Amino acid sequence: MSQTRKILFGVLGAYLLLTILAFVIWGSAGRADEFEPQAEFTLTTWIDLPGSLDINKAVLYLVLSGILTCATMVYIANRMKARPNRVQTAVEFLYTMMRDNITRGNMDDKLAAKYFPFIGTLFLFIWFNNLLGFIPLPTADHHFSIFGLEIPTFAIYAATANVSVPLILSLVVFISYTAEGIRAKGVGGYLKGLIPAGVTGAMAGFIFVLELLSNLMRIVSLSVRLFANMLAGHLIILFMAGGLAIILGVAGIGVFLLPLGLALYLFEVGLVATLQAFIFATLSAIYIGGAVAESH
Repeated sequence: MSQTRKILFGVLGAYLLLTILAFVIWGSAGRADEFEPQAEFTLTTWIDLPGSLDINKAVLYLVLSGILTCATMVYIANRMKARPNRVQTAVEFLYTMMRDNITRGNMDDKLAAKYFPFIGTLFLFIWFNNLLGFIPLPTADHHFSIFGLEIPTFAIYAATANVSVPLILSLVVFISYTAEGIRAKGVGGYLKGLIPAGVTGAMAGFIFVLELLSNLMRIVSLSVRLFANMLAGHLIILFMAGGLAIILGVAGIGVFLLPLGLALYLFEVGLVATLQAFIFATLSAIYIGGAVAESH
């Protein structure tokens, strides 16, 4: 048997032994009905301001994402070199993907030059939001005490897992491509463009209503896709990393599922966070390009 296999079987054996010991030593403490996983996404007001402008952890994540979006690009832009280092190479790859794959791939060059800053910013802002959502920060409502100081416990949370954030971004995209379509064709021309060429009579009116509803549904589809994926990812990680063990009151389940929770965490960070930002930005570019096309 090779050394690698010996190490693998040793790790697997230790993992199974720890799981069995957890079942034997702690057994079952009974269901914890008071534990509510959804409470982790409750937005508790930190600073109460007039109206609906309260400061909470979602605002903190949005501010951090905005700062990172601006600071990263300004920092890199001021330090570009003829012989790029690894960081510059990664940034240039990201820039090329946003410019060529997302923006130019879905609209003509003139419109792409106009909307690339918007699409690029949208991608980076959502991407940073998603990535920050997997970094434990002291934002939980629970506290622990150190030398008399009450410090919030660390937790993961994503602002994009709150439906209001993706909804606002979707509304901005909807207003942008609708305004661009009206600017290019006029109100009548834009509305007429919703009807495919060759469709007349009563069918034209029926298709027009469907297309109008389809445009409005884009707001829902854009926002729910981002919100649902981020919320589901965080809930699955919560369950796999100990939430299910707390609910069932069986510590052994927590030990058994912990490696799976770690694998899901790495999957969400490595793929889902970037993929959701890419999909949102790409669909936004498609909608803007389609709004000015002769037939869409």
